[in-house]
Amino acid sequence: MMEGLILKALSGFYYVDSGDAPLVACRARGRFRHQKITPLVGDRVAFTRLEEGTGVLDEILPRRNQFYRPAVANIDQMVIVASGAVPVTDPFLIDRVAAIAQSRNCGCLLCLNKCDLNRGEELCRIYRKAGFETLQVSAVTGEGIADLAQAIAGKVSAFTGNSGVGKSSILNALEPDFQLQVGEVSSKLSRGRHTTRHVELFRLQNGAVVADTPGFSSFEADFTEEMRPEELAYAFQEFHPYLEQCRFIGCAHIKEKGCAVRKAVKEGKIAPSRHASYVRLYEQARLVCPWEQKEH
Repeated sequence: MMEGLILKALSGFYYVDSGDAPLVACRARGRFRHQKITPLVGDRVAFTRLEEGTGVLDEILPRRNQFYRPAVANIDQMVIVASGAVPVTDPFLIDRVAAIAQSRNCGCLLCLNKCDLNRGEELCRIYRKAGFETLQVSAVTGEGIADLAQAIAGKVSAFTGNSGVGKSSILNALEPDFQLQVGEVSSKLSRGRHTTRHVELFRLQNGAVVADTPGFSSFEADFTEEMRPEELAYAFQEFHPYLEQCRFIGCAHIKEKGCAVRKAVKEGKIAPSRHASYVRLYEQARLVCPWEQKEH
């Protein structure tokens, strides 16, 4: 058997990169279906290469994490592309994706694009204070692109962001050939650029592997289906020093007396916008019945 990385999945075939070109088009063994196991883009797999050049998936190696919308596994970091210029990104959108990512053992990098128009200093201040690696870049002038390339080198990163923030422009600035690769995928699908039904990983020349995901909208149901209210505070990393200091066990950190998190907000140690996002996400998660939540 050989080992490789699934770079794309389409029409029942899983295209595996084993380090040798070209990709090997594999089918999954029948037992995967019987065991209700679905291979995902990003999976490390063991496979058998057949004489005709195709292959068969034998085993999915242990996953670091997985996401349901879009369906992808083993993401090292989520690169959240935001903007202080039009369209100005709502911090809640950033916080929602960051909470999902951090609950899955996935790092987060905030990339503030269009800094040639607006440097997004307030967003930069909020998220650096919260412990996020934050870069100010411009896909137009090239500012910060080298720093971003270094930050993703050797990692599997998923790029996501609200419409219009320049996510694709940043990817093309990182590597012009990326536009060609994505264009080829688009023409083959004949239904526009990436959708939640199709995720593909691309290798860049610096050793980075990137996924251009559909955007923030696809993560909304992902969050409400899979995050339990009592887990949410742990997905906000700047809350961690205060979680064991609350007066009451099981504190929701919303309106309880003696809450150390709320005290930290009042003292300026936690940004009010981050706490407001936490409260909003908590209320969303609380509306989901326990039996509707999936294990992850």
